[in-house]
Amino acid sequence: MARFGDGLALGPDLSEAAGAAVEQALAPLSAPPDLVCVFVSGGDPERVEDAAMRASEAAGDAVVLGCSASGVIGAGRGVEEDGAVSAWAAVLPGARLEPFRLETLKAEDRLIVVGMPEGRDDDVVGVLLADPFSFPVDAFVERSGESLPGLPLVGGMAEGTARGTARLFVGGEVFDDGAVGVVIGGTVTAATVVSQGARPIGPDMVVTRADENVLYELAGQPALEKLEEIVLALPEEEQELAGRGLLIGVAMDEYADEHEHGDFLVRGVVGADTDSGAIAIGDVVDVGRTVRFQVRDAGAAEDDLAELLERFDLSPVEGALVFSCNGRGRAMFPDSDHDAKVLDRAFGPAGVGGFFAAGEIGPVAGRNHVHGFTASILAFGRTSGE
Repeated sequence: MARFGDGLALGPDLSEAAGAAVEQALAPLSAPPDLVCVFVSGGDPERVEDAAMRASEAAGDAVVLGCSASGVIGAGRGVEEDGAVSAWAAVLPGARLEPFRLETLKAEDRLIVVGMPEGRDDDVVGVLLADPFSFPVDAFVERSGESLPGLPLVGGMAEGTARGTARLFVGGEVFDDGAVGVVIGGTVTAATVVSQGARPIGPDMVVTRADENVLYELAGQPALEKLEEIVLALPEEEQELAGRGLLIGVAMDEYADEHEHGDFLVRGVVGADTDSGAIAIGDVVDVGRTVRFQVRDAGAAEDDLAELLERFDLSPVEGALVFSCNGRGRAMFPDSDHDAKVLDRAFGPAGVGGFFAAGEIGPVAGRNHVHGFTASILAFGRTSGE
């Protein structure tokens, strides 16, 4: 018998599908589950709520965590834009689970996030699901190292069309704003990986002049001039990729001899100024940091995920949660199953569940970040003594 299981059920009756998906996820387990994650796609908010409550009933005494999504992943498949429910169940002996609900309060000129459990020495990982319309997820995650030192956060943003349309659920309650999650501590073996799906082009460069997110000089040259020089030296097919969406990677470890996959925090190039020769990117970069331009396509995304999983430092993997960007799936690959299939090949018979997120959360080089076009993975292995 297993400690992890997953299930997937499709159909217009999301409540019925939720019950079936949870039943599938529980079927292989060796004991009643401690944690059940449920993700619901393809329904209006009221139907998603009904599905959440049905899943909570079917999960028994387990902590239930989940949200609405544009698509779900489970049973070795991905399903987008159809009525579907994915369930993932885990037996975690020796684990401490602290579910939480986060809200924001206004305090003079700033927002304060309340509801996060106080950190403990044996915290292992936190799973975070957020509403992108009402919760300051970027600021919270980027600054989490200050308030939650050493705690990796993994998760994603729920699907909604406007404020109040996303649904988040934890502990038998459903919310339409804020964030929910669970901190997992105790004797749990877990590891994280974020596949950013980008391929580097050109050389590593030091930022020699910058102001906030505007880069004026790279390696002593005007940034735009350096960019044009690199792109013009590329093969024609690579130039086309750069023209469709150029990215830049910021090296997270300045002291590394070589920067490989996973060593860069990848952000978009969002603008250029021909007069000043500057380029604007989707993050703040200080002078002295090392950067490298990047491109993204299906091949780069597949190679990056497969390579990172080959280097995964947890074996065997018994169960995993995956938060894949809603810009992946059919938008990037031939079908919605791509990431599920890659994980299946890498992890074998492990129970794998997750959803297509409107933004993914995961650590890169020990710091938590919000990403786009990534696959953020939390995997569980055997605890010591098993």
